[in-house]
Amino acid sequence: MAKVIAGATVSLDGFVQDADGDFSALYADFDELMDSSYMRRLQEKTGAVLMGRRTFDLAEDPDSYAEDYEFQAPIFVVTHTPPPVEPKRNERLWVTFVTDGVESAVKQAVEAAGERDVTFVGGPDLFRQLMALALVDELAVDIMPVLFADGVRLFDGGRPPANLEKVSVEEVGVRTCLRYRVLPAAGPAAGPAAEPA
Repeated sequence: MAKVIAGATVSLDGFVQDADGDFSALYADFDELMDSSYMRRLQEKTGAVLMGRRTFDLAEDPDSYAEDYEFQAPIFVVTHTPPPVEPKRNERLWVTFVTDGVESAVKQAVEAAGERDVTFVGGPDLFRQLMALALVDELAVDIMPVLFADGVRLFDGGRPPANLEKVSVEEVGVRTCLRYRVLPAAGPAAGPAAEPA
C-alpha cells in the first residue's frame, strides 16, 4: 500500500519562505537537485502527488504540469474551489481538484499511487493538517544552508502529534535530506487546529 511522504525544503532555522514570501534561496541548487540520483529515486517511487491550491497556482501556466513537471504522476489538489478550466493532461499525469477535505484527497491519492508513494509537495498549511490528522507515514525534510530569521515556518501552530524514527540522512550537494518514519503519538495532539488549505 502507498505511503504518504510529506515535508518540505526549509532553511537551517526552519522556514519555508522568508518574511517577504520569497523561497528562491531554498532552491538555488534546483538544477543540481533535478539531475541527482536522489531526485531520480524520488520520481521512480512517486505514484501520486498531493498539494494545496496555493502551491498548484505557483505555476504560471497550469498546462505546464503535463508538459514538464518533475513528477509525472496523478496530482491531487486540495481546494475549496476548482478552476473553471481543467488543466492539460497526459497518459501519466492528470489533476484532480478535491473539494471535500484533506482526508478524501489522501484516500484518492493513495488509491491512485498503488504500490508506489504519495509525495506531498506543499504548502505549509496543508502539511500541518496532514500531521494533525496523522495522515503522514514518513516525514521528509531537506535543509538548505541559509538563514531567514523570519517568515513562514514548516512546523508552527503547536506540537506535531508524532514521534519519529530515523530512516535516512543523505547529502545532495549543499542540501541535507532527512527522512523519518512517523510513529503513533504517545498522547493527545497539542496546539490549535490548522487553517484550511
